[in-house]
Amino acid sequence: MKKLCAILLILALLPAAAAEAASVYDESPDGQDVPISVFSETVSPVDPSELSISAPSAILMEKETGQVIYEKNADELYEPASVTKVMTILLIVEAVDSGQISLDDTVTTSAHAAGMGGSQVFLQEGETMPVSEMLKCIVVSSANDAAVAMAEHISGSEESFVALMNSRAQELGMENTHFGNATGLLKDPAHMTTARDIAIMSRELLKHPWILDYTTIWTDTIRNGEFGLSNTNKLIRFYPGATGLKTGFTSSAGYCLSATASRDGLELIAVVLHCESSSDRFESAKSLLSFGFSNYALLSPVPSEPVPPVTVYLGKESTVDAVIEDSGNILVRKSAMSSIERSMELSPSVTAPVKKGDVLGSLTLTLNGETVAQRNIVAAADIPRLSVFEIFKSLIKSAMTGA
Repeated sequence: MKKLCAILLILALLPAAAAEAASVYDESPDGQDVPISVFSETVSPVDPSELSISAPSAILMEKETGQVIYEKNADELYEPASVTKVMTILLIVEAVDSGQISLDDTVTTSAHAAGMGGSQVFLQEGETMPVSEMLKCIVVSSANDAAVAMAEHISGSEESFVALMNSRAQELGMENTHFGNATGLLKDPAHMTTARDIAIMSRELLKHPWILDYTTIWTDTIRNGEFGLSNTNKLIRFYPGATGLKTGFTSSAGYCLSATASRDGLELIAVVLHCESSSDRFESAKSLLSFGFSNYALLSPVPSEPVPPVTVYLGKESTVDAVIEDSGNILVRKSAMSSIERSMELSPSVTAPVKKGDVLGSLTLTLNGETVAQRNIVAAADIPRLSVFEIFKSLIKSAMTGA
């Protein structure tokens, strides 16, 4: 009789109990909603007194995070000369990776492509080469004829390819860029960009790591060894860790360079524009890269101890694993590495249903009391809610066993 009374009492209280559980456990212990916004970490710009370079316009960006370490007139418009070809190369690489073209495809040189001046490999009208060889000519020797041949191969005409270049630039957020041709060779008042935009497209290109097989070539040949190629980017040979990316020069654009390098897991992009001499561009880029490698490192936000699971009320599982939503590295000064502190706010419990990705708390990294990064802590899996019948069964079982 006592057990029957207990069951009836449970049935009477069940709706209220479920409502109370929902109201209590949807909040953190202090009654405040768990934070759901992600702090956008930034690296404070370098004091110009820390670094002096001759380049009129420059930027230093870290590749993984996209964070800017240093900038100087980075949004001023300049002609990019052959650094334009970073976008040309990017579109070629994306066409390969998407399956639109293959590195083994044969490319036939048109009269228009063969007529390009400036840096070239002297393609003849009707001459054929595989995409891989054309790409090598563009990357290593900045070949204008090969660039136009590839533009026509992908889009049918250089004009159509240039439209694709501008469309991709807009997609990448290159707000101050307009391309007028695929090479940067031709004088065009509208063909302009900025150091920041070049860094953006260079970073996008580096997301295709196989391009480094081409950008790190120092010397090579084409036409069965009959024609030699030498990389226009001298950093490839003389700067430790250099991985690319593209040089440029015309009399009006000056000497330009998008230089990339990697050391100890840190990848940097240094862009310099409108330098007075080739020496100036390489020295400016080297100074930027060396400053970055000497002073910055990547730090994982993930704590050494795993995030504990969170209790789930009224769920088909009693707990849900909690994981850090974005475990990507953050960029920090090497001098600050040992001073960064981690703190975690985690709800002790939640009420089902729980969806994978639901925010359960946050991880905050601070330096001298200032937040440098924040990550959401989220549910690792779906936890369905128990049905009324399942809740009833569970409560009956508890009552019958005296639990």
